[in-house]
Amino acid sequence: MSCHPDRREGSASSLARYPGLLIRTAYRRVRSGLATVGLLYLLATLTPLVRWWARALAGPWNDPPGDILIVLGGALQDKDIIGMNSYWRSMYAALAFKEGGFRQVLIVGGGGEATPIAAPMREFVACSGVPREAIRIETTSRNTRENALRVARLLASDPGRKVLLTSDYHMFRAWRAFRRAGLDVAPRPFPDIGKRYGRWYDRWSLFIELIVESAKIGYYYARGWI
Repeated sequence: MSCHPDRREGSASSLARYPGLLIRTAYRRVRSGLATVGLLYLLATLTPLVRWWARALAGPWNDPPGDILIVLGGALQDKDIIGMNSYWRSMYAALAFKEGGFRQVLIVGGGGEATPIAAPMREFVACSGVPREAIRIETTSRNTRENALRVARLLASDPGRKVLLTSDYHMFRAWRAFRRAGLDVAPRPFPDIGKRYGRWYDRWSLFIELIVESAKIGYYYARGWI
């Protein structure tokens, strides 16, 4: 028989005798977590961090011309109502087309919803002055990876320069996904977060969007999709 006491029993009995130790440890961890969140909130709202981050993900900002403008769908606000990022993508698509040079706009995205996001975006773009016959839509892809694969097949035999339009924060992942899918596209980002950044009370939510997007970039790298 061992002459030494069981250390596990001693540890358990110590915790049982001193429950305050557990409470103090939990309190310190919660306090530390809240302090970290508070610091991040101040950085996001009181510094240019969010704007710099979105700008870094946007890449080159030279508004290249082309023949086919590929517009990536965003979110739906409701059944047939486009969300904020879809609104900005649609608006900038219409502006790009009306600048001249593009002969076709391809709006991409099903999104897994009952109403494919590309459908109401087409209506918005058409109502903004783009001829309906110049607009095509793709409604089966559910994410950026599928956007790239579907469009690569759709445009495999189409001549002309392809230009990819999407939000500033989304361009890093989207452009690389299209290149990985075998379609050479010129990036044409626009200031999505760059515009919304102006209201300080929105910056925390924009900061969260950037964290989510950066996590998706890491996931795409891990899967070999970019």
